[in-house]
Amino acid sequence: MKINPKNERVKRTYRIYLKEARQLDEQSIDTIDKAMDRFETYTKRRDFRDYREEQAIAFKRHLAEQNNVRTGERLSKATIYSTLTALKDFFFWLAGQPGFKGRLRYDAADYFKMALKDVTAAKATRERRVPNLEQIRAALAAMPDETPVDRRNRALVAFTILTGARDNAIASAKLKHVDLDEREFFQDGREIGTKFAKTFPTFFFPVGEDVESIVRDWIAELRCEHGFGPEHPLFPPAKITVADDGNFVREGFEKRCWTGAGPIRDVFKESFARAGLPSFNPHSFRKTLVRLAYELRLGPADLKAWSQNLGHDGVLTTLKSYGELPTYRQKELIRAAVHAGEDDAVALRIGREMMLKVRGIL
Repeated sequence: MKINPKNERVKRTYRIYLKEARQLDEQSIDTIDKAMDRFETYTKRRDFRDYREEQAIAFKRHLAEQNNVRTGERLSKATIYSTLTALKDFFFWLAGQPGFKGRLRYDAADYFKMALKDVTAAKATRERRVPNLEQIRAALAAMPDETPVDRRNRALVAFTILTGARDNAIASAKLKHVDLDEREFFQDGREIGTKFAKTFPTFFFPVGEDVESIVRDWIAELRCEHGFGPEHPLFPPAKITVADDGNFVREGFEKRCWTGAGPIRDVFKESFARAGLPSFNPHSFRKTLVRLAYELRLGPADLKAWSQNLGHDGVLTTLKSYGELPTYRQKELIRAAVHAGEDDAVALRIGREMMLKVRGIL
């Protein structure tokens, strides 16, 4: 289908607004682009100036009848919600732009809203699998360590649970950012891909000396066998060369960081599959560490330190984002509380009876 040049110019201006004024990343902008393309495809690239509320109402019905290309099932409430929200924000912005004032009303964008019950369903959270330390150790044990790449991959998984760092931060980390004497990973937002470019120190979490030794051995290998210095990457990509027979072979490492976290996620997927375990992504390890904090029954100051170690400004952020309890643990705690309440009631009744006996009433 041919594009609408007028619409394309408007969308280009909106993309600049999203990037420079709203400070959205490219992935978020791409998602918004897809939402606008869905709407344009439905309207056959009709000029945005001709937008009417009836189009939004009809488009909502249209989305509810569409199937997911990958699964063949109806679009999820979450997908529909994100699509309609992106369009609502776009047309609200558009109503204030030159050439659209007077043609579009601000409240016309509200017609992209979903019913409240559908919004609740779209925002509902589902329990996600989170690995425990035993599963992580099983994955580490199943990973080979014969080649330098094998040892790099093994250290990569170990370092993630040791620090709870995000994959983008790990992908861009250098040797100088790790102080083994202080057992610290300094996440410098000026050089490392931390969230919102935040700078903070992370001290190794107490997940076991066996895990920490994997990381220590890897850093020693980088320095002694591969000639890496402070400015070189902590987890470098393999150097690919062409052998005499024309095949591609790995030969050492490049002295540059990965350009993204994709290779890290691939390592995780392969490592857990090798151990016969469900697939866990690097981010799930942050939830593992919060559940470990629960098991350790940390006090207020300890929990605050744990939260800061994850790069959070407040404990509430840690608990809200990563602190949900698995269903089985929720059941255990509720049942334990019920029994504790029953025990307290019995103790109270016995105490009252003893007091009455002392007073000679019984």
